Amino acid sequence: MTDPLLDAADLSVSLGGTTILDGVDLTAERGEFVGLVGPNGAGKTTVLRTLRASLDPDEGVVRVDGDRLADLSATAVSRRVASTPQATALSFEFTVERAVEMGRTPHLGRFDRVGEADRDAIRAAMERVDVARFADRPVTSLSGGERQRVVLARALAQSTPVLLLDEPTASLDINHAVRTLELVSELVSEGKTAVAAIHDLNLAARYCDKLVLLADGGVRAAGNPADVLTTDTLRDAFDAETLVTRQADGDTPLVTPLPEREPIDRTVHVVGTGRQAATAVSRLVSAGVAVTVGVVPSGDAAAERARVLGCPLVTVPPFSGVDADARDRAIELAQEADTVVVAGDVGDGNQPVVAAARRLVAIEGDGVPAVESPRTTATSLERLPETVAALSDVDRPLRQ
Repeated sequence: MTDPLLDAADLSVSLGGTTILDGVDLTAERGEFVGLVGPNGAGKTTVLRTLRASLDPDEGVVRVDGDRLADLSATAVSRRVASTPQATALSFEFTVERAVEMGRTPHLGRFDRVGEADRDAIRAAMERVDVARFADRPVTSLSGGERQRVVLARALAQSTPVLLLDEPTASLDINHAVRTLELVSELVSEGKTAVAAIHDLNLAARYCDKLVLLADGGVRAAGNPADVLTTDTLRDAFDAETLVTRQADGDTPLVTPLPEREPIDRTVHVVGTGRQAATAVSRLVSAGVAVTVGVVPSGDAAAERARVLGCPLVTVPPFSGVDADARDRAIELAQEADTVVVAGDVGDGNQPVVAAARRLVAIEGDGVPAVESPRTTATSLERLPETVAALSDVDRPLRQ
């Protein structure tokens, strides 16, 4: 097994008598995109400064391609590691091309002029980051997002195997943020190693191969995004409640922050399939409601959402219909629940489950069956938690 291209072991850093990092370990393989995530003040920028040798650790060592950074000259480090700062401090009246040209400095001798190979690297970097059209414009005439891209082009022109990015999407709109991370992913697929501090957990989960979660100067979790971005680890690191589901691809974590509020002391059974039912499950769980689900075909969006969120679930194989055992289990859950919510396509097989409810809440919209009765309250997905909370114990009608 080969050694990682970038290896930081037991890093500890104190600034002004305050401990910023304490025993941080981090590795990045060749062709790997590592994301640093965590709350403000967790030490992400300090880690990046240490990885590029602009800050000496009190303890620990950083190696690039097996060599200790502390043993290399500044020029040698700059030939191996390029970085982009969080703040785009380009205030001189340089043209964009001249600013990007600065990335070639580590490859030039003291009296060397920029050669044709350097020009090729500069042009390629500007084109790849989509700033070539600004080549002759002063950097000071550009927007913050455009300057961010110029800084990235300068780092690419440096032609290093390691790329360190401090909040590379901070000044960008969502379109350019996605394009920037797509570009970094392309560079990684071509063999570069990238380490980036990213504040958006969902973008970090989608684009990074590995995440390192920092809090209070230490590593709280490290590994693939699905293992790092869990409700428990995020609560530990951010001291906040989150709902962790899955993005559209089905594998990538989707983190939704939850407001600080008292949980709704209700038990709700959800009947239905598809995205509408899955969203109903998510909204109820995020509000602190105890949720059960079924009967639903295994593999359906509602079944997968319930599984991810740990909700008790009654399933049947796809296209098999609702058998007696599944129906009886779901009826029992519906009878135990304070409220039954119908959302999406309920189907004929679930009608006995719906009939067992003492109180029904129907989600308005396409695909919702007509369940009009004195027991039924119609609501939207957005107002579902509030509607459930409003159905107080004393207001429950008796079973009909």
